[in-house]
Amino acid sequence: MPPGRLLLMLLYNVTSNVDATVADAWLYYMQAVHIPEVMASGCFERSQICRLLDEVENDGVTYAVQYYCPDAATLERYQAEFAPALRADLERRFPQQFVAFRTVLEIVA
Repeated sequence: MPPGRLLLMLLYNVTSNVDATVADAWLYYMQAVHIPEVMASGCFERSQICRLLDEVENDGVTYAVQYYCPDAATLERYQAEFAPALRADLERRFPQQFVAFRTVLEIVA
């Protein structure tokens, strides 16, 4: 790592486009169940959920759920030990009603 550069944290971002017919139920489930379960893993320090304001024309609602992780090893542990079951539960509850993609960002300032 170059001098003067400090890795502050990683941001694990899950962007989901949700079918408009289930968007309210999906958001409620995320806030009441899924995000608390992810946080209970102990792998993240905090989370937030954002709604995309500039929607694309696809009859869906897009959210970005962001989790703040202290380091790559902790994120890898989450992905190996907790993510598969949590993702499967979400798929069971909202089958083919959302698509999600995940990105990892380094917070640099």
